Amino acid sequence: MRTMLKAGMLALTLVAMPFAAQAGTLEGVAIGAGSGAVIAGPPGAIVGGVVGAVVGGPDVVRRNHRHCWINRDGYRRCAWR
Repeated sequence: MRTMLKAGMLALTLVAMPFAAQAGTLEGVAIGAGSGAVIAGPPGAIVGGVVGAVVGGPDVVRRNHRHCWINRDGYRRCAWR
């Protein structure tokens, strides 16, 4: 039984690899399922995964860079790119 579970998890991981571009959704599912499993067990993992997919998670794939400058009045201004 453990061998089948490990093989299933490996297959699921390999199938999910191409979807890494949708990181916000996948991270939301992972965070929601993990926290739901801790709080309410398997039903909580399912509900948490669904809520995490809808809400989304932190987008760590996209790199935002902050660009800062000093304006004419001498104040430092920053913008995200």
